[in-house]
Amino acid sequence: MTSSELRAHGRAGTALALLYVFLWASAFVPSRVLSRMGQPLWVLTIRFAIASLLMAVAVVALRRPWPRTTAAWLQIAGYGLLANATYLGCTYEALRHLSSGMGAIIASTNPLLLALVAPALLNEPLTGRKIVGLLLGFGGVLIAMSARAGTQAARPVDVLLAFLGVVALVGSTLVFKRLRTPEDLVAANTVQLGTASVALLPLAILLEGAPHLPPTAEFIVSLAYLVLVLSLGASFLWFWLLRHGEASRVSAFYFLTPIFGLGLGALLLREPVRPLDGLGLAAVAAGIVLVQSGRGRVVPAAVEET
Repeated sequence: MTSSELRAHGRAGTALALLYVFLWASAFVPSRVLSRMGQPLWVLTIRFAIASLLMAVAVVALRRPWPRTTAAWLQIAGYGLLANATYLGCTYEALRHLSSGMGAIIASTNPLLLALVAPALLNEPLTGRKIVGLLLGFGGVLIAMSARAGTQAARPVDVLLAFLGVVALVGSTLVFKRLRTPEDLVAANTVQLGTASVALLPLAILLEGAPHLPPTAEFIVSLAYLVLVLSLGASFLWFWLLRHGEASRVSAFYFLTPIFGLGLGALLLREPVRPLDGLGLAAVAAGIVLVQSGRGRVVPAAVEET
């Protein structure tokens, strides 16, 4: 590959990594819309069921191989329980009251948490630069919370619930980094989405009763966006980044998540942006940059196709 081709490839990888981070951040707006309808567990159950069925059709049509061992099925199912059922379950419950912008800020602590547990679980050193980054990042979240003190936009219980969801997301990353499964990514995504739907179904029935979601245009558009753009579109974009070795670029742009989240929340949901938000965003961005600098690939090796 010539130098010009390498530069073009690099620019394409950077552009797609930016697009992926934007799509991830954009999910908080329709998620907030659906969560306010009062049955977030049913929303997730329906979303994952539709997405897994559509992907199952793709697996069959494209003749992609299903996981080959019981261990692989269990590992992928475990990932689905942590990354989708628990992470998004907690996030959606929190978004009943938590603003979408605040939800995006909390979600952006994912790489910070991973850096915090990496020394003990992944044998990655916790350097002085990372410690400063961790303090800055979490300090930025506290600043954003203080800006919303006394309002319903960042109640401590909702912040804690969203943070527990991020802990589960970090746990799913650790599962894939420690347990290698060279399975087809399209089939694996089908399995983990289906597992999340099945796991959430009894909880939705037990905690929310029968579904009574209004079939309004707002509901249909929000759900369709999450299914088609996030569960399917963003997933395939993530697969492309993995396949072409560009996924490490995503980590460099995590700091944009709260910026996108606050901006979209203000634009589409008219959520207020406060003066202290700028200081909080700057602290979070600086923290993530410091934590990510000098790190290797943060993408779980197990989800790479072989």
